[in-house]
Amino acid sequence: MDTVNKISATVICFNEEDKIGLCLGSLQDVVDEIIVVDSFSTDRTKEICESYAKVKFYENPFKGHIEQKNFALTLCNHEYILSLDADEALSKELRQSLLEIKNHLNFDAYKFNRLTNYNGFWVRHCGWYPDTKLRLIKKGSASWQGKNPHDILIPLKTDTKVGFLSGDLLHYSYDSITDHVDQTNRFTTIAAKAAFESGTRSSLFKIISRPILKFLKDYFLKGGILDGRYGLIICSINALSAFLKYSKIKELQDQRRID
Repeated sequence: MDTVNKISATVICFNEEDKIGLCLGSLQDVVDEIIVVDSFSTDRTKEICESYAKVKFYENPFKGHIEQKNFALTLCNHEYILSLDADEALSKELRQSLLEIKNHLNFDAYKFNRLTNYNGFWVRHCGWYPDTKLRLIKKGSASWQGKNPHDILIPLKTDTKVGFLSGDLLHYSYDSITDHVDQTNRFTTIAAKAAFESGTRSSLFKIISRPILKFLKDYFLKGGILDGRYGLIICSINALSAFLKYSKIKELQDQRRID
């Protein structure tokens, strides 16, 4: 008789009272413990988390998305770990896929697609879908890497066996265009600093060319034009992101030169 494997889930959060409930609710009856690592939220996030079964709530100073997610991995007690963000939730089909494989986890890690909701609109192009993510891993087989704030779960061995699950991870990203622009400004500051520290340099040519290339790629080659008004908005802000990142890298270069 097959033994049902146990799965831990990890979620990091900060002031996510509007979305954390949907995330935790989708995990119920699928995973066996939920590790929530909070960066000392000042809203009702902690209260909401502690109202859900299987949640183990921890507070830890935020040093970066990668650092916080790797810390969460160390707190898990079960052999397999499912990592979600606070603004993500399992679709009904993905929940069913996870329940089915608990009897026979044959791979070291599993991928599935992520579908993003933008102000009530499901984005199926713009380079945002299918946004395939590695999120279910055997403990110790992968770690969070990349450059903050763009973290990615990467296997530690080249021969890691990776499976694919049907169903979408639902990503409730931005509630308004203003939210998107505000986060773009915050994230490009973090990304520019990380890129500069790793040796990336900018120039006037990059500041001008990278946004144009980004827009053309996402809007035409990746089908953003098929997403109508929101496709145009998303691809334009994607281009803005490239403009801000390379402008901020150039600013860091100029400051270093002055110092």
